[in-house]
Amino acid sequence: MNFSESNLNSAPRNFRAGHFEYHQEIELDIEDITNLGAGVGRVDNFVVMVPFALAGERVRARVFRNQKNFSEADLVEVIKPSPDRVEPKCPLFGVCGGCQYQHLSYEAQLKWKQKQIKDLMQRIGGIADPQVEPTHRSPRIFGYRSKLTPHYERPTRDGKMPVGFVMQGRRNTIVDVENCPIASDAINAALPEIRAQIKDRAATFKRGGTVLLRDTLQGVITDNRATATERVGNLELKFVAGEFFQNNPFILPELLDYAADGAAGSKYLVDAYCGVGGFALWAAKRFERVVGIEISEKSIACAKENAVKNGIENCEFIAGSAEKIFAGISFKAEETSVIIDPPRAGCDETFLRQLVEFAPRKLVYVSCGPDTQARDIKYLTACGYEILKLQPFDLFPQTRHIENVCLLQKR
Repeated sequence: MNFSESNLNSAPRNFRAGHFEYHQEIELDIEDITNLGAGVGRVDNFVVMVPFALAGERVRARVFRNQKNFSEADLVEVIKPSPDRVEPKCPLFGVCGGCQYQHLSYEAQLKWKQKQIKDLMQRIGGIADPQVEPTHRSPRIFGYRSKLTPHYERPTRDGKMPVGFVMQGRRNTIVDVENCPIASDAINAALPEIRAQIKDRAATFKRGGTVLLRDTLQGVITDNRATATERVGNLELKFVAGEFFQNNPFILPELLDYAADGAAGSKYLVDAYCGVGGFALWAAKRFERVVGIEISEKSIACAKENAVKNGIENCEFIAGSAEKIFAGISFKAEETSVIIDPPRAGCDETFLRQLVEFAPRKLVYVSCGPDTQARDIKYLTACGYEILKLQPFDLFPQTRHIENVCLLQKR
């Protein structure tokens, strides 16, 4: 199995003197996969990272950069393939930087993501032997994304103007993408017209940019400021098209169910980082009263409308300041569960300190950044909480990204 330089990460790069010569070809056995999706092996006990190589494979690779403690190399040939290797569905796989795992069978993707959570909880979270549940699979492994944000640059002198995604291993090179297999059918149907509109206006651009395609009940929306509506189970949720909303609606009801069940058993629920109210409204029937807290005024306005639209009367939504996030909560801590779903950067120290001072009975920590989640869990376990369950959800098949839910309770 050969990989040409034209489609796998091969343009000239700056080279630092180190363990190997620039463009030196080496053979090595791949032992593991990093959380960025690259294969990892050793030559003379020196670590080498090889994107698109899989654990268990023997490969030939060409070194393009030496770091202090490891080298990076392009995959040239798979000498002995893994039994988990499959044919990628997308012809741009390996060129487009959007996916990392299309060459890995889906069952193997789920196992590697489970291992990724275990490794992060051990290494960053300080948990000696973390027990991680098997990764919850996505009902769809292609055609699942309800949001796509292609990039574009100004036309080159020869008139070329790619509209797509950043090239694998580059920061500034855009790959032209006419169809994306992980995007929804509606987005792929709308993409040719959107691409044509961008190219028709090319002469007016002073710089490059990004375009939104959001698949909603109203159709595919391209205006970041437009009001969008998504159906999740029996709920209809309104949000601003350009702001955060989960991008895999097919697995979302299962994720919401798991979080709501994990929080159940308390009288009250607080949904911190509540956004437009998804977790709070979904879980409301399990609690006497629910409060959602969010810094964004726009999101709180949508959350209040969503409660009215869905006929849910035991939910209240508060625009809380970061410094006094729990100031308006009158619930008894020992009768309260808290759901946390922060941005990828995790919780800041101010929030964590306030959370520990509030001291709720149960915590459900949902995260799209398991590394920062592991960091925060280390703090929470040091402050009197114990882990009940670690449950990964595969919201992003074919990519290295993984959502993880951690259930904790007060000791």
